[in-house]
Amino acid sequence: MTTVLQNVVFPLDRDPDLLPLYADPETWSVIDDEPVRVSNRAHLGNILDRTRARIQAGRRVSLGTYFNGFPASYWQHWTSVREIRLTVRTTGSATILVYRSNGSGIRQRVATEEVTGDATTSFDLSLTEYSDGGWIWFDVVADESAAVLEGAEWTTEHEPPRTGKASLGITTFNKPDYCVETLQALADAPEALELVDRIFLIDQGTRLVADQEGFDEVAGRLGETLQVIRQANLGGSGGFSRAMHETLQRPESDFVQLLDDDVRVEPESLRRSITFGRYATTPMLVGGHMFDLLDRPKLHGWAEVVDEQPFMWRNLFQEEMPHDFGVANLRQSPLLHMRMDADYNGWWMCLIPLDAIRKVGLALPAFIKWDDAEFCLRAGEAGFPTVSLPGVALWHVSWVNKDDTIDWQAYFHARNRIVAGLLHSNAPAGGRLLTHSFRMDLKHLMMMQYYPAALRARALRDVLSGPAHMRRNLATAMPAARELAAEFPETVVHRDPSTVLHSRRGRQVFQHRDVKKLDTPTGIRLRLFTIRTMVKHWLHTPDPANLARPEVEFGKDDAWWWRVPNFDSALVSAADGSGKNIYTRDRRAYRRMLIDSLRLHRRLRKQWPALQKQYRDALPTLVSQESWAKTFEEQA
Repeated sequence: MTTVLQNVVFPLDRDPDLLPLYADPETWSVIDDEPVRVSNRAHLGNILDRTRARIQAGRRVSLGTYFNGFPASYWQHWTSVREIRLTVRTTGSATILVYRSNGSGIRQRVATEEVTGDATTSFDLSLTEYSDGGWIWFDVVADESAAVLEGAEWTTEHEPPRTGKASLGITTFNKPDYCVETLQALADAPEALELVDRIFLIDQGTRLVADQEGFDEVAGRLGETLQVIRQANLGGSGGFSRAMHETLQRPESDFVQLLDDDVRVEPESLRRSITFGRYATTPMLVGGHMFDLLDRPKLHGWAEVVDEQPFMWRNLFQEEMPHDFGVANLRQSPLLHMRMDADYNGWWMCLIPLDAIRKVGLALPAFIKWDDAEFCLRAGEAGFPTVSLPGVALWHVSWVNKDDTIDWQAYFHARNRIVAGLLHSNAPAGGRLLTHSFRMDLKHLMMMQYYPAALRARALRDVLSGPAHMRRNLATAMPAARELAAEFPETVVHRDPSTVLHSRRGRQVFQHRDVKKLDTPTGIRLRLFTIRTMVKHWLHTPDPANLARPEVEFGKDDAWWWRVPNFDSALVSAADGSGKNIYTRDRRAYRRMLIDSLRLHRRLRKQWPALQKQYRDALPTLVSQESWAKTFEEQA
């Protein structure tokens, strides 16, 4: 039986920014070790439809791109497939050149074929030399007249270990427009729907997807494949757990594919992830990458890991992300040819085998933050690894215009990270986790951000109260955190166009905006800065003039923790640029919260072994199907 592993596809949208992810008709050179575009011959008019493209006379187009290259190293490492076939259909006179790379990104040509007329050309290729990394791709060069790539696919005759379908789980809170767009994209992709059993849309909002324009039409097209489930807002963990729970009742499904709501999907990616999951040697989680929905060639993460010290998530190559494919395409990016192994994948897109859920349970009742990382760590410990698979991705609203560490989500950042550490860290007392957590508190206090400091203190108290609180406050922790904001004037975003805010000493502007070039204090400078700032905030009485009017103004990119604390008050632009926040030094609040943080972290360190046992003993109940089913019933 022939199975299509990947179809060669072109963008659904006529968006010039998307073209580099699908086709590379440009000529590149290298200057000072950096890729430089010599000429740009990318024209959307040459994209004829979803699978067809024109190559103008004398031109060359490479399919060595993110969505159309074949990630050979991942297939060799995680599956038993060793022989694949590339089939290319063309019309006109052209030359097809097939290339491979290794883990260092070094290119080698493996086959060449000249074609004329209506031609179907096949190349049999082995997956035996890609242990460290490498892709396979092909270029098409037109002769004296234009040629057309009529279609291409990568196939195998190897039988997959699993043949079940996947159910999709989309969790949403007041994003009905995005959800309808996703459903429409799925309805337009029958080749992806062939592998889909059910689409569970978990609507936890007040603006219902069912009321959105276009929903009735797309629901009619999807028929019984679509099932909308209304429930109270239990966060991402509650919505995705509901999708897991519902999928477990489907004998036709071997997987659940989790999708976030504020995304645009590439349907071929869904098909690829399910196919890869079927072929994996042992059941595993197949994650998709995340591109920026508002800067669409920009990739925000290739493989994500959790550092044992200080038990914090990050990109495997933090300094290389985000990667802009509009600046350097796949062929010009050697790092992207190395196979990268992940600890977890964000639940904007993640395929989970039901075998894993049956063995380790559903999501932690965390509401949001760390539920995806904790689940993947738990699954990995039980023998279900995670792969972030190149060529599988969607577009998601990125964090560029957000700072969720200073809003109500600060509670969940703090609590869920420590809970995940209690469950999975093997270092004594969590290693540097608690030290790092205290430093986070200190940075907020020095920045005059008292609201997130208060939320983090609440989070630590809840952790100390024991694991039962997670199920108990699942539906109430978020409203309570948002309600607390009313007690902190700094949370007000000033947007009134009739009142333009100005500072006494004007805006502070710094030369470098690149984080890599910032003059961040380190070593002895950091220690001296911290001691000096802590003493100043403890003893110094702010100038009344700086309380009446902000002393200085900062743009968001300049408002770093080693700059803002030098002033009594600051006017700081909101992350999304919609207005400004006023941060004002409060010596009394600083003293109280600093002492509180010291005491709480000391208690956590002292009680860590006992808390670790409590949370690990409680985990099977917290994540069980029975517990979640009871929660769904209670919140109905």
